[in-house]
Amino acid sequence: MPRWLPRAVLLVLALVACFQLGSWAFHQLIGLLVNILIAFFLALAVEPAVARMAARGMRRGLATFLVFLGVFVAGAGFLALLGSMLAGQIVDMVEGFPHYLDTVIDWINRTFHTELSRLEIQDSLVHSDWLQKYVQNSASGVLDVSATVLGGLFRLLTVGLFSFYFAADGPRLRRALCSVLPPAKQSEVLRAWEIAVAKTGGYLYSRGLMALVSGVAHYVVFAVLGVPYAPALAVWVGLVSQFIPTIGTYLAGALPTLIAFTVDPWYAVYVLGFVVVYQQFENYVLQPKLTARTVDIHPAVAFGSVIAGTALLGAVGALIAIPAVATLQAFLGAYVKRYEVAGEAGDGGGDPTAAARPRRVRLPGLR
Repeated sequence: MPRWLPRAVLLVLALVACFQLGSWAFHQLIGLLVNILIAFFLALAVEPAVARMAARGMRRGLATFLVFLGVFVAGAGFLALLGSMLAGQIVDMVEGFPHYLDTVIDWINRTFHTELSRLEIQDSLVHSDWLQKYVQNSASGVLDVSATVLGGLFRLLTVGLFSFYFAADGPRLRRALCSVLPPAKQSEVLRAWEIAVAKTGGYLYSRGLMALVSGVAHYVVFAVLGVPYAPALAVWVGLVSQFIPTIGTYLAGALPTLIAFTVDPWYAVYVLGFVVVYQQFENYVLQPKLTARTVDIHPAVAFGSVIAGTALLGAVGALIAIPAVATLQAFLGAYVKRYEVAGEAGDGGGDPTAAARPRRVRLPGLR
């Protein structure tokens, strides 16, 4: 047996063990890594405001605290307003539910010539096996729901702390990162950081514009139909549909549809139809053009990046995919040399492959 063989076998076994250990550690820490990634992009989003306040003489930690405090107060105020509105509407809806049910039953009886009764429907529903099983499953799932809520609060706290530290210690973090790099690489890192801040801000700006357009459009519809709390519902639809990816559209449309149902069941159908139609207009017309203009990427690239981000990281990937791709594209654009396409500059848009075709040359003495 060669002398190197035992040593090579041990080396291979050690490498396999290290790979298995690294893979296990990565899967265990994937949640923390995703939270850090979210916190990093949140820090990039608030970086312009923090830097502007720090440039006026305010301490960077205090500026970061004030920015996050403003965001927290605005979010808490909106949720409190929305919660009070929703609670009032739920009470009204529960009190008027028998009347709504009688109206629907009378319409069914007139249309389909049936003889349904509200009391019979209530009795069959109360004594149904489906309702009893649902109540049992709901009672057994209270602990699971509580654990999910506590886990979400802990994750939110983790993201908030990391984003605060990234924003407050941004210059120190950049210096620590650049201190281990040669001078030639330091300028590239700083350039990438500035591009990431600009692109993330542009993405949030585009989302804010779409939220404004969506809120105004839905407010007009709610006001015309006479839906209660039209301004608050319009703000809800605009914010939730734009800043909660994947399921935000369904959450945004469910609440105004439910409240419109308390006024008139047909109004709920009208609201739901408008939400669906506007969402198609936003997905295929407004969002690709506006996102491509503010983030400076092609609409097809923006759409593909969202799909890829969703496949990789779910809702988080869908939210950060466009600013990440825009940052990478802008950074690589400075190092990719581009050439003028032959046939498009001077001949008025002729065949661009004409300059690349071989030309026949007649040599003297040959026919």
